[in-house]
Amino acid sequence: LLPSFLSLSLLVLSFCVRLGMEALLCPSPFSPRIFQHKLLLLPQRHPLVAAAMLSRVRSLPAICSIVSVGELAKHEEAAEEEKAKEVKLWGGRFKERVSAAVEKFSQSVSYDRKLYKHDIRGSRAHARMLAAQGLVTVEDRDIILNGLDEIERSIEAGEFVWRQDREDIHMNVEAALIDLVGEPGKKLHTARSRNDQVVTDVRLWCREAIDRILGSIRRLQVSLVDLATKNKGLIVPGYTHLQRAQPLLVQHLLLAYVEQLERDAGRLFDCRSRMNYSPLGSCALAGTGLPIDRFSTAEMLGFNAPLRNSIDAVSDRDFLLELLSANSIVAVHLSRLAEEWVVWCSEEFGFLIPSDAISTGSSIMPQKKNPDPMELVRGKSARVIGDLTTVLVLCKALPQAYNRDLQEDKEPLFDSVETVIAMLDVSIEFSQNISFNKERILKSLPAGHLDATTMADYLVYKGIPFRTSHDIVGKSVALALSKNCQLSELPLHELQSVDPVFEEDVFGFLGVENAINKFTSYGSTGAECVSKQLAFWQERLGLTRKRLE
Repeated sequence: LLPSFLSLSLLVLSFCVRLGMEALLCPSPFSPRIFQHKLLLLPQRHPLVAAAMLSRVRSLPAICSIVSVGELAKHEEAAEEEKAKEVKLWGGRFKERVSAAVEKFSQSVSYDRKLYKHDIRGSRAHARMLAAQGLVTVEDRDIILNGLDEIERSIEAGEFVWRQDREDIHMNVEAALIDLVGEPGKKLHTARSRNDQVVTDVRLWCREAIDRILGSIRRLQVSLVDLATKNKGLIVPGYTHLQRAQPLLVQHLLLAYVEQLERDAGRLFDCRSRMNYSPLGSCALAGTGLPIDRFSTAEMLGFNAPLRNSIDAVSDRDFLLELLSANSIVAVHLSRLAEEWVVWCSEEFGFLIPSDAISTGSSIMPQKKNPDPMELVRGKSARVIGDLTTVLVLCKALPQAYNRDLQEDKEPLFDSVETVIAMLDVSIEFSQNISFNKERILKSLPAGHLDATTMADYLVYKGIPFRTSHDIVGKSVALALSKNCQLSELPLHELQSVDPVFEEDVFGFLGVENAINKFTSYGSTGAECVSKQLAFWQERLGLTRKRLE
């Protein structure tokens, strides 16, 4: 038996060191229970060690002692039996246990455990408020807070045992707290329901999620401004209906996406502001008769104030719909950017050259170099829009107040946020690893008579009504097409054959460079206008010309 005993003793001693000797040497009113809770984490990996240590937890001075195999088996069996007997925290009126099928179908802890930090934060605020209002003692408050600290530590260390039979994040944390500290843990749910608890958690999580999205939006804006600055003076064809339209400075085009992202950020700021009100203390739907202070918990959690109506507080998810809608618009903007860049990477355009670091190949065609990241950005936009649609349909026919249907809001919420952040981040990576094929772009500029509208402006300067100018330029384009040349290549006498109003100065309006220089309206693609736009964004984003140049 000596080898077996030595092996067991070493395992016990190793685990004691891992727990920290303070749990043994510095007992407090809650330390034995904390020690027991830690031991409950062991059965899956070290059942014999767990049983041995559980059998000695009440006699802390002895770290290990000789234990018979029969005694170890008995403790292990007793622990399993106790686990099977656990009654739901809400199970007082029930005579039968929930069936395995219903339990599996109803659980949400497999995904809502993502809310653990926010759930514990809300519980800390609630416990402090209960003590301040005289609903729990200061001693019980401290025991609860220490227990919550220990649970958070065990979750972050990967030691916490998530139990499906405890349904969700809230019941897992509360039941673990009661296991850990006993009677004081049972007082935490005073003047609180899971209905207000979950929506408090979700609002806290959404606030942080919005801050993360805003950070990614800002980084993409910086990256696009950087790309624009590096390509000063580069003219590209502008398109409407996917047909050649007018010349554009590529800086102007890139800054268009920066503007769209800024409105996306504005929507998210507005959403954050509207959601920053506390539902905590609304309880199930009607509030409570206990003397709680909802204003103090709102302040502790960083909310502007408590929500005015307890029914509204627990039952509506319009703040989620607003966030998912804002995310969907972000995704659509990114999808449009992705579409443009994917097309520009094609052989037919060849305007954009992605580096190997952001490209993929084909399993069968050796020559392929695909801009897959942006194709996936385009594709994942459908997923984000689908998340919004899911929650819209989820909420559309719910009676007041809370309904269990709302459990289904979290997976689309989490997916929408994580997908949008991933789309933003890979767009940043892509924008930092592309270059414009200036030679290819320059060769493409003559096609499409991009200076036709500028010629019409020339005729307006000559006093010709715009509709008449439009007709004259249309005939001039037809003449150029018949001669297979550009407008700027038509001799003056041939232009005058279309209309005698043309004079030598018309050539100052023709050609893409001249056309670009004629744009002067606020926000236009003229060089001076774009320079002002770029300077605005450099200042707004905290960039300097020196750094970007």
